Amino acid sequence: MKEKEISFQISGMTCAACSNRIEKSLKKMDGVMEATVNLALEKANVTYTEEKVNVPQLIEKIKSLGYGVITEKVDLDISGMTCAACANRIERGLQKQVGVESSSVNLALEKAQVEYVKGIISADEIIEKVEKLGYGATVKNDEGNRDIKEAELKRQQVKFYFALILSLPLVWAMVGHFSFTSFIYVPPLFMNPWFQFVLATPVQFIIGWQFYVGAYKNLKNKSANMDVLVALGTSAAYFYSLYLTIGSSATDEMMTELYFETSAVLITLILLGKLFEAKAKGRSSDAIKKLMGLQAKTATVIKDGDEQKVPIDQVKSGDMVLIRPGEKIPVDGTIVKGQTTVDESMLTGESVPVDKNVGDAVFGATINKHGTMTIEATNVGKNSVLQQIIKVVEEAQGQKAPIQRMADKVSSIFVPIVVAIAILTFTVWYLVVAPGEFAVALENMIAVLVIACPCALGLATPTSIMAGSGRAAEAGILFKGGEYLESTHRIDTVVLDKTGTITKGEPQVTDIWIDHQEKNRILHLVASAENRSEHPLAEAIVKGINSQEKLIEPAQFEAIPGHGIKATIDTQRVLIGTKKLMHDEHIKVPTSVIEKKEALEEEGKTVILVAIHHTCVGLLALRDNVKETSKEAIQRLLNRNISVYMMTGDNTRTAKAIAKEVGIHHVISEVLPEDKAKEVEKLKQEGKVVAMIGDGINDAPALATAHIGMAMGTGTDIAIEASDVTLMRGDLMSIVQAIKLSNRTMRNIKQNLFWAFAYNTLGIPIAAAGFLAPWVAGAAMAFSSVSVVLNALRLQRVKL
Repeated sequence: MKEKEISFQISGMTCAACSNRIEKSLKKMDGVMEATVNLALEKANVTYTEEKVNVPQLIEKIKSLGYGVITEKVDLDISGMTCAACANRIERGLQKQVGVESSSVNLALEKAQVEYVKGIISADEIIEKVEKLGYGATVKNDEGNRDIKEAELKRQQVKFYFALILSLPLVWAMVGHFSFTSFIYVPPLFMNPWFQFVLATPVQFIIGWQFYVGAYKNLKNKSANMDVLVALGTSAAYFYSLYLTIGSSATDEMMTELYFETSAVLITLILLGKLFEAKAKGRSSDAIKKLMGLQAKTATVIKDGDEQKVPIDQVKSGDMVLIRPGEKIPVDGTIVKGQTTVDESMLTGESVPVDKNVGDAVFGATINKHGTMTIEATNVGKNSVLQQIIKVVEEAQGQKAPIQRMADKVSSIFVPIVVAIAILTFTVWYLVVAPGEFAVALENMIAVLVIACPCALGLATPTSIMAGSGRAAEAGILFKGGEYLESTHRIDTVVLDKTGTITKGEPQVTDIWIDHQEKNRILHLVASAENRSEHPLAEAIVKGINSQEKLIEPAQFEAIPGHGIKATIDTQRVLIGTKKLMHDEHIKVPTSVIEKKEALEEEGKTVILVAIHHTCVGLLALRDNVKETSKEAIQRLLNRNISVYMMTGDNTRTAKAIAKEVGIHHVISEVLPEDKAKEVEKLKQEGKVVAMIGDGINDAPALATAHIGMAMGTGTDIAIEASDVTLMRGDLMSIVQAIKLSNRTMRNIKQNLFWAFAYNTLGIPIAAAGFLAPWVAGAAMAFSSVSVVLNALRLQRVKL
């Protein structure tokens, strides 16, 4: 038995016990001769015999132990695909490769995304596999590949015009075959078989050579695509006509039963359809092009007091960048000098400029409206918000939606079925319907071959996903994948976090009630304690108290999530938090404080109790105002028969007051951060399709648990990372828009799939019955794909 060695990276190991466990488990596998796992390098080296064990089994064993195998992703530009069968073939071929975890090939974008195990297979080997399958592949390079595609498009245009010039005399000759066009003069030369042969041959074998090459490569790899259908159909017409021409005599040189024009016109029409399709697909990725075009080309960097104009790619994190009124902000950064208003509509879809002051963040590609400012560059290059948005949109457009699987299954067996139907059509016509009429049987067989093309099926879903996700990005809604764009329309329950989602997330102290003679001293202690806290309310409390004395650093400090804080300042024990915190610390809350607390909570205010040592001395009340559009957005969701829940850590009284203000009837209150995900899970177990909307770190588990997690773009990076959809505007109206876009996109996909299926279901029988001339069938096939793409482009005009 031949031994093989392999090495790959392992993730999730924390100590020597982990590496020992993996090593022992691998050695126990039948067929594994030796296994060593290096904790420091996170690497496994395995010697095994292929007859007994394979690489996927080794990887599966490691995963079953609770560890991961480190993978990498590569994005490839694919050339040479003509229909969905090509995309499916590449996808299946790659997934059979040892070390490839997943592959997704997008016909509309002509791209592939491959995830592979680092160390087992490389990007070069993946490209080599694609080339063996008969297609071209290069690592994604937007600039370089755009030039290649433009050059290829020009070549196809030249081929089309060449084919058109040679085909026009043949079409003119074809006109002479019909009695109803007999009044049109046809030059005798055009009817000459050898003249037609001279015109049709370059079209068939020079212009149409690409179809022969594609068909050969597919058949060689035991597959079939559109090239096979085109090559079969046009070859049958051409060679039958050549046979008749060779057998013709001088007396019957004006014979009319030739099909040279059929083969030439079919190839010309298919090239025309492909040109229209390529241009329409280019329009469907306009959203990406627009986003990329927004980036500023240069930046004014201040170095040693001098202003220097430098290309954007030379700006480094930490550089000081000067931005004048009317200029695009070149990179993400923080304002260190000046104040202005910024048009952030390209990021958020919100047309109203935003006021910016020292300390505020600004983002690349937004526009500085009025004042001059200096910023410190923070995120540059691929780390900028704009580049992250482009990456999310590209990934969303490149991924397959679940609904596409049905079309993929059909298209994978489509071509062989069509060839079988074509052969059956020829046989029935030649032996039964029109016995001995070879020309009639051949014509109907050709019509069947060319009317059927799986292109429309392959384009139906990805073009709609591209257009839908692109339109969403323009509105400040980022879907992280086609599956989320598809499933969002099924939402029937929306769970809204309160602070920063329904409300502005900018609480302000409205009431200070301290029942103690040393009120100022107590408030100084409260401000000092809260100054140490990272809770969103802490900053508002410190600002609201506005102590004139220097704040004191606590000797001891403890934050209790969901309850409050405990601190020791100048030997005094300070507790600030909920009633439950007071109860847990055995501090009695006076009746007067409880009555005041309940009255303030009825007004929708968040009340925080204050205790010094073991005595509750008063309270602070804060109010976080509701966003202007929250009430309208919630009403629109209710109008769609979507149940709306508000989930908050606030007490029930305060929560209900806010809920009543915005029209929410379902309230989940006094929820600890760690329990938010459990509440979402409960709703899911009731059979609801749940969307969770939040903005804080404590919302991340709930966002990940929900069927669809939506993060406010104004929130934390962790929440955005955990979500499936990012709402850049931080506005609840974006939820309504996201659902509407998902609805429209799914409707569009279903329309495309219906017409693609209906086209073939109706077209093939009509062609087989002899009611469709081959050139008409070719024109219909060529424009079926174009119609699908044009229908998808309607999504770019959806009004939000």
